[in-house]
Amino acid sequence: MLEAGASRYVDVDLSDTMLELAKQRLQRFEDRVELVQADFLSAPMAGPFDIVLALGYFDYIEDAPAHIRRISELCGGTAVASFPRWTWTKGPIRKVRYEVINRCPIFDYTESQLRELFSDFAKVEIQPGRSGFLLRADRTA
Repeated sequence: MLEAGASRYVDVDLSDTMLELAKQRLQRFEDRVELVQADFLSAPMAGPFDIVLALGYFDYIEDAPAHIRRISELCGGTAVASFPRWTWTKGPIRKVRYEVINRCPIFDYTESQLRELFSDFAKVEIQPGRSGFLLRADRTA
C-alpha cells in the first residue's frame, strides 16, 4: 500500500513478534508507518481510513461481528479482508493442527455469512479461492 502511494499505514496487532516483523519490513517508509500494540477492538485510532485491510485475520477471531463493526466504524472507503472456508482437502487438517494439537480455535465462513456480516456496506464483492474468500466491501456503490 505504501509503495502504491498511501500517505500512511497503521498496523494494529496484539503480537509484539508480528509488530517487530512489520517494523523490519516497513522501516524504509519511516514516519508514514504507525505500529500499535493493542486489541483492535479498543485501540485508539484516528479514522476514517480510505482502506482497511484484514488479511489472514479472521481465521482465529471468535467474535467476527464485533471486529467487522469496528472495521465498519474505521472505514471511510474500502475494506479488504480474507476469510477461510471449510474444504474437504484442508478443513480436517486445519482442525487437527490448530484445535486439537495447539488448542487454538479456528473459524470458517460461508459466502452468505460474509454478505450478512458486511450488510452495512453499499457494495460487497466476494471471490472464492481454493481455501477461502477474498472480500472487498465499499462504502459507496
